[in-house]
Amino acid sequence: MAAQPRLLIVEDDAHIRRLLRVAVERAGYAVGEAATAREALSLADIDKPELVLLDLGLPDRDGLELIQLFRVHTGAAVIVVSAREDTSEKVAALDLGADDYLTKPFDTEELLARVRTALRHRVTGEAGRTLVAADDVEIDLERRRVRRSGEDVHLSPKEYDVLAELAKRPDRVIGHRQLLRTVWGPAQENQVDYLRIIVRNLRQKLERDPARPALITNEPGVGYRLVTET
Repeated sequence: MAAQPRLLIVEDDAHIRRLLRVAVERAGYAVGEAATAREALSLADIDKPELVLLDLGLPDRDGLELIQLFRVHTGAAVIVVSAREDTSEKVAALDLGADDYLTKPFDTEELLARVRTALRHRVTGEAGRTLVAADDVEIDLERRRVRRSGEDVHLSPKEYDVLAELAKRPDRVIGHRQLLRTVWGPAQENQVDYLRIIVRNLRQKLERDPARPALITNEPGVGYRLVTET
């Protein structure tokens, strides 16, 4: 039987750290834990975890500084689990490469769902996929073709480019600035209204009920997510 993925919990609050450990161990994962950034980096170097649950308010270092270190040195997926609710903190974490952001207090079932998604995408190499399916929508990144219920959907170049960026990393929140920078260029990364118009058009063409979007969802003030798993 294959070994379960190893997770690293980085959290200075002992109660929350214990809560996280119990939840992920019950789900069958192997777990390491650290209360400081120094402990976390040392343990990550030894254990090479597949995923890190990272608090930002660590006593010896801001957790934001660790995101890229974990990604570069271990290749681990990173889910931020933090009490910081400020939108700028979420944007910063995602821009630095976090796979997801969960705000405390959190629902353990939602946490485990996010963990499963992040691990699945890491293992299967979602960034390299050329065909992405979401509900009745199929996005062919190689042929630049979008179909809904088997019928071709005509998209403008910008509509397609935004959808393609979301499809390259499905089920992850992609920040407004990152989407604008990639699709429109660095000079337009603050023009969120451009993005809202494109997303509204995509929802009209792709959602079952554009007034209640379930395919392209919004993280207020942060970005958008293409939902492929329900």
